[in-house]
Amino acid sequence: MRIRRLALGLAVSTLTLIAGAGYAVGDPAPATISEIQGASHISPLLGESVTGVEGVVTARRTAGGRGFWFQDPDGDGDDATSDGVFVFLNQAPSAQIGNVVRVSGTVSEFRSGGATSTNLTITQINSSNTNVEILSSGNPLPLPIVLGVSGRLPPTEKIDDDSETTRDIEVSDDYDPTDDAIDFYESLEGMIVRINSGAAVVGPTKSFGEITVLPDGGSWATGLRTPRGGILLGGYTDPNPERVQIDDEILRDQITPRPSIAMPDMDVGAVVTSPIIGPIDYTFANYKIQATTIPTFVPSSIERESATPPRDQELLVATFNVENLSAVSPQAKFDELAGMVVDNLSSPDLLGIEEIQDDTGPTNDGAVDASQTWTRLIAAIQAAGGPLYEYRQIDPVNNADGGAPGSNIRVGFLFRTDRGLSFIDRPGGDATTSTSVIANPSGPRLSLSPGRIDPNNPAYFETRKSLAGEFRFRGKKLFAIVVHFSSKSDDQPLFGRFQPPTRFSEIARHGQAQVVADFVEDIRAVDPNAYVVVLGDINDFEFSETVGILESGGTTTFVDTMPPNERYSYVFEGNSQVLDQILGSDSILARLVEYDVVHVNSEFAVQASDHEPSVARIKMIGEP
Repeated sequence: MRIRRLALGLAVSTLTLIAGAGYAVGDPAPATISEIQGASHISPLLGESVTGVEGVVTARRTAGGRGFWFQDPDGDGDDATSDGVFVFLNQAPSAQIGNVVRVSGTVSEFRSGGATSTNLTITQINSSNTNVEILSSGNPLPLPIVLGVSGRLPPTEKIDDDSETTRDIEVSDDYDPTDDAIDFYESLEGMIVRINSGAAVVGPTKSFGEITVLPDGGSWATGLRTPRGGILLGGYTDPNPERVQIDDEILRDQITPRPSIAMPDMDVGAVVTSPIIGPIDYTFANYKIQATTIPTFVPSSIERESATPPRDQELLVATFNVENLSAVSPQAKFDELAGMVVDNLSSPDLLGIEEIQDDTGPTNDGAVDASQTWTRLIAAIQAAGGPLYEYRQIDPVNNADGGAPGSNIRVGFLFRTDRGLSFIDRPGGDATTSTSVIANPSGPRLSLSPGRIDPNNPAYFETRKSLAGEFRFRGKKLFAIVVHFSSKSDDQPLFGRFQPPTRFSEIARHGQAQVVADFVEDIRAVDPNAYVVVLGDINDFEFSETVGILESGGTTTFVDTMPPNERYSYVFEGNSQVLDQILGSDSILARLVEYDVVHVNSEFAVQASDHEPSVARIKMIGEP
């Protein structure tokens, strides 16, 4: 059923009411909550004064945007229109849960992030305690709408497919809660909903107190489940809108002093054993349930994985995003990362490292040197029982490589020499000088090692520059390129105002991938059988055009060698997905023994980094 959006020009303030209704002719007309919400994302009464709006208070917010949710217990019988709404007071509410209240105020649409934000709006009534009349107390709350098999099932594949022309769903004429997930959740905005016990946790507890679940254990979810209990991002066409986020904002309001988080730590694979009940809210570009009680749960059984150690003549190569590591990071973080390198990654021969900050971290003081950061990491690895590593990197120009201002994150290499790997130093590399491929009778070599690849290319504006290094392993030369492409932070959100969302950040990544692909092609033009690996935080999916461009230079992503349901290195808003990858030239691919994403971080509430490391075992046999 497609419902035409109510005309925004509809106003009730000019209606003449019958005598005896308690309102004078010309006064703002009484309105129901469903009339305020309307069958649309924007209230048909936007900007209008309303009075006599009655309902029962279902939840209170006493911090931040203070106010309360209330709901018409009878409703209008139309699933397309919500029977609940938030009353914004900008002060702690006097009304208590279970009060029947009569509210007067102005209908507004609040957009977090401001008018230019791509977030959706929240329909609310702007009021004050003096304009909230308490009619009675101790009333039962409306029965919550069940999200799941015993209630309403949200769409499982499409967020929206009706706004291709206008792209702005707030002005689109199509509103279809039965088919589009973004309309489905809008039709419940402000209402009390329930997820029955047995919900599967697919996104661990985050630092801001949210988890992501699949109702009913994911029994009706259509997305591909991972072996460890998550759900795999289904490409661009299926972002798994059956995921539901649960927030603890109301829970924090109930604790004195108010904590930064009230949600217990849950890992992917945990099972919630209590009902989750609360109003549907929208914050940080997502619909979510503001839970009114702390969930109970059965902990996940997943454990941190360990990679297979390399055998004779096998080179173990890895990539690891260490998430803003600097010399001022706490020692506990260095120790955690070091333990992962030694115990979970089996002390790789070569590590491509991303997100090393300068020694003063996020202090914006002009410092760019990171020698203390590297030295502390190497020392922590030794203290954890690992080998002595060396490092190679190039300091960036101050504040030219993105990340937090002053942090100067960069990529680099860690390598151990006790198993036959050595680095071929060719001096002269700096932040702005590009290394190149030189043809020699003995094969290709780099003009600078380590050296940045085309660092002045516009595609690398305010982004980490890719770094190339020349290695030798038991008589065989290896070219390694570590990358950290532009993040997805500039993309429009999945549940945002514009549909389908535009992935603006792809433009930069495509350019960066082309630079690296051309460089690999230069190496292979001299020696088609050259050993080349590209490793790092691609910040894009294995099926993306970014990876396709990278592969056009003569490499293949090793992710494609894994079973489909194991292809993920990152969990974002409950979607398990690939960001970190290792690619190799044909000669490397032919010698690949095993590629593995080592799950030690992203599925866990307690993390040393938000990324998973990946490892590749490569059998380096044959002629040099």
